[in-house]
Amino acid sequence: MDRPVPPDCTPESLGFEAALAQVLRTVRPLPGAETLALTDALGRVLAAPLIATMDLQPWPNSAMDGYAFAFADLDTALGAGLELVGTALAGHPFTGRLGRGQCVRILTGAVLPDGADTVAMQEDVTRADGRVRLQRALPVGANVRAPGEDVRAGQTVLPAGSRLGPAQIALAAALGQGTVAVHRRPRVALFTSGDELTPLGRPLGPGAIYDSNRYLLRAMLQELGAEVVDLGIVADDPAAVRGAFAAARAQADVVISSGGVSVGDADYVRDVFAEFGDIHFWRIAMKPGRPLAFGRLGESWFFGLPGNPLSTAVTFHEFVRPALRLLEGETPAPPLRLQLPLLGPLHKVPGRLDFQRGIVGPGPDGRLGVRSAGPQGSHVMSSLAAANCLIVLPAASGDLPAGATVTVELLPWPGTPPRDMP
Repeated sequence: MDRPVPPDCTPESLGFEAALAQVLRTVRPLPGAETLALTDALGRVLAAPLIATMDLQPWPNSAMDGYAFAFADLDTALGAGLELVGTALAGHPFTGRLGRGQCVRILTGAVLPDGADTVAMQEDVTRADGRVRLQRALPVGANVRAPGEDVRAGQTVLPAGSRLGPAQIALAAALGQGTVAVHRRPRVALFTSGDELTPLGRPLGPGAIYDSNRYLLRAMLQELGAEVVDLGIVADDPAAVRGAFAAARAQADVVISSGGVSVGDADYVRDVFAEFGDIHFWRIAMKPGRPLAFGRLGESWFFGLPGNPLSTAVTFHEFVRPALRLLEGETPAPPLRLQLPLLGPLHKVPGRLDFQRGIVGPGPDGRLGVRSAGPQGSHVMSSLAAANCLIVLPAASGDLPAGATVTVELLPWPGTPPRDMP
C-alpha cells in the first residue's frame, strides 16, 4: 500500500542548485564561542576578526646577509670603502650608532642599526684591512624590510569566519596572538538503517552486508573536526527509528541517517521523521543520491542520506559538508571547480546532473587531465577509494569522448588508484 507523501514536500525531484541554495539559505552558525590557545586552534573558525596590535615587521631589518650602512656614504663605499665597526645578529642588535663612513656586518633578520638605511649583500663587497668596499651602486633602502611592510597595526588580517590552517596560525603567532576566539564545533549524531547491515566483527548472514556507511560518515565527519555521536545500526522498524530520532534530537546539532529515505516498503526513516520535524525536501535531481531528505528536527538539522555508499559520499560532500561549515561559522564559498580535458571517454545517460568518480593527473603529454576512476554504480566502493575528484556532468549531457572539456571538483580526501590503472 502506498504511504502518504509528507505534507510539506512533494515527490518531484528538486534541482541540485535549488536544493543546495535552500540548505545554505536556511542553516545559520551555531550560537556560542570559546577562547582557545593558539596551539589548540588548528582547523577552527574565527568567531571574531584577528586585528593586528603591532606592525609586522615591527622594526626595520635586513633581508640579506651583508653590510648595513648609510646611503649618504655610497660614494665612500664605492671608493675607499667603509670602516667595519661591529656586527648585528638576529636577536642581538648592534647597540651603537653608525658614524660617517662606517658600516656593520649584519645577518638576515637582524635589526638595522641606528644611522643605517641600506644593506649591501655580502656577494657585492670586498673586505680587507677592516674596511668594506662596495662593488656596485645600490638604491637607497636596498635589502631592508621596512616596519609594517607586511601588516600595519590596527589592520584586520583575518576576518571572522576564517578557518585557521597552518599559515593562519603562523600569522597570528607572528602578531603575538596567543589565544583566539573561535566558534564551537557542531555535535553530529549519526545512525545507519537496514536489517541487512551487520556490525564489524560478526559473521555475515544470508543477504547481509557489513555496515560500511557508518564508518564512511564517521571518517568524513572526523575529517571536518565535528564531534560525533554514533547511534549505531537501527532496524527497519518504525519503533526503532523513532527511538533513534528521539535520542539524536536530545544530544546533537545535526542528525544524519543513511538508508531508509527511499520509497521501498521497509524505508521508514523519512515517514517517521515527519512525526518529529519538518521535511524541507526529500528528492534531488542528481545522480547518485536522488533520495536525499533535509529538514528541521526540533533545534537540530536533519540530513537523511541514501543507503548506497557512493550516494552517501556524494550527498554528504555536496550538502552536509557545506552545511556543517556554515554551522561552524565559516564564511560560505563555492567549491573550487576546474575545467579539464577527459583522458578517456565517459558514459552518461541524459536526464540528471551526474557526479562521476574521477582521477585528476597528467596525461600522455604531461598536461593535467581527468579520467574515470572505474565503474560508476552507486554500490561500487573501489572506484570511490580510487577517486580524487568528482566529474560534474550537466543533466543534458550524454556520452563524452576523450578530449572533451569537463568540470572537475576536487575531493578533500586522498584517492588511491589501482597500480594497473593507465
